[in-house]
Amino acid sequence: MTISEIMKKMILYSNGNTHDINHFMKVYGYAKMIGECEHLAAKEQKILEIAAILHDIACPLCREKYGNTDGKRQEEEGIPLVYSFLKGTGEEQEIVERTAYLVGHHHTLTDIDGMDYQILLEADYLVNADESGYSKENIRNMMEKVFKTDTGKMLLQGIYLRDDK
Repeated sequence: MTISEIMKKMILYSNGNTHDINHFMKVYGYAKMIGECEHLAAKEQKILEIAAILHDIACPLCREKYGNTDGKRQEEEGIPLVYSFLKGTGEEQEIVERTAYLVGHHHTLTDIDGMDYQILLEADYLVNADESGYSKENIRNMMEKVFKTDTGKMLLQGIYLRDDK
C-alpha cells in the first residue's frame, strides 16, 4: 500500500473529523520534510511517514471511551489499532511493528531510540505548538531539551521564535 493510500484510508477512518485529519496531515508534512532533510534511509523514512499519518489513530476511541485524548491513553490504545489498520496492506512486518512502536510512544520524550522516533516527536510538537498556542518559554524549553535535528530546530526557530535572536 502506498503512503497516499494509507492517507486516504486514515481520512476515511477519521469519519469527517476535520481537526484530526488536518492535524495528521500537518504532522505528516513536517515529518516528511524533516526526514528528507535529515537524510533518513528509505525504509526509515517510510516508517516515519506511516507513523506520522497514524500517530493519533486512537483519538476517536479515546474520546469515546475516556472522554479525552490523554497522551498516555493514546499510546496504549494506539498500538493494537495500528496492527488492525495495517493488516492486509502488504506492509512488511518490520514496518508494521516499528510503526506501532512509534505510535505507542509518540508522547514519550525519554528513551528515544531512533531518528524516526525523534522526528515524529518534533513534527507532532511543531503542529501542537500552533494548535495549542504554546508559550515561547515552552517552545524554547522544547528546543533546548528535546529537539535534536537541525531541520526541526530551524523550523521551530523560524516559525515560533523569530523574535529571539
